[in-house]
Amino acid sequence: MATPSEYPKQVIYCGVCTLPPEYCEFGGTVKKCEEWLEENHSDMHEKLYSQEVIEKNLSTLSIDAQKRAEKDSQKKAAKAATAEAKAQEQRATSKILIKRIERNKRKYVTAVQGLEAFGLDIKKVAKDFGKKFATGSSVTKVPGGGEEITVQGDLSDDIYDYLTETYSDIPEDNVDCIEDKKKKVPS
Repeated sequence: MATPSEYPKQVIYCGVCTLPPEYCEFGGTVKKCEEWLEENHSDMHEKLYSQEVIEKNLSTLSIDAQKRAEKDSQKKAAKAATAEAKAQEQRATSKILIKRIERNKRKYVTAVQGLEAFGLDIKKVAKDFGKKFATGSSVTKVPGGGEEITVQGDLSDDIYDYLTETYSDIPEDNVDCIEDKKKKVPS
């Protein structure tokens, strides 16, 4: 039985794949995980990835198992690289639409769509908009699927500036401002 001094156990979780570092090899992002571990927990990195530990682990495997392990690691690395390239391509082609929508007379709301493609937490961004512009801001579902942020007031230019300054991973070319006018109903 464990002595009381061993509890509570402190478990370190990888900042890349969120698994404990001992299990990063099953996450598919081994290279990034190893770099993160070396940067943040060098002592644990030495225990898991030092040359003598790797050689010791490989020596216990049969030659066939070594070849299989090498092929598997290459496949996982290729899969992770492909997924990363696909995500970057999606970010490059995605658009953020900022729409100024007229409600009645001189009242406006501003709707922002497409933030999820850039990996942003929409609810957090909506809260930031509300604080930054001192106005009501909410997340609503869009009929075509997805979500948009609705902000009270005509803030399209301000939101455009805020997004391009605050979130550096959003290129200015990917942000479009649109004016949406209400159609007048004939009396």
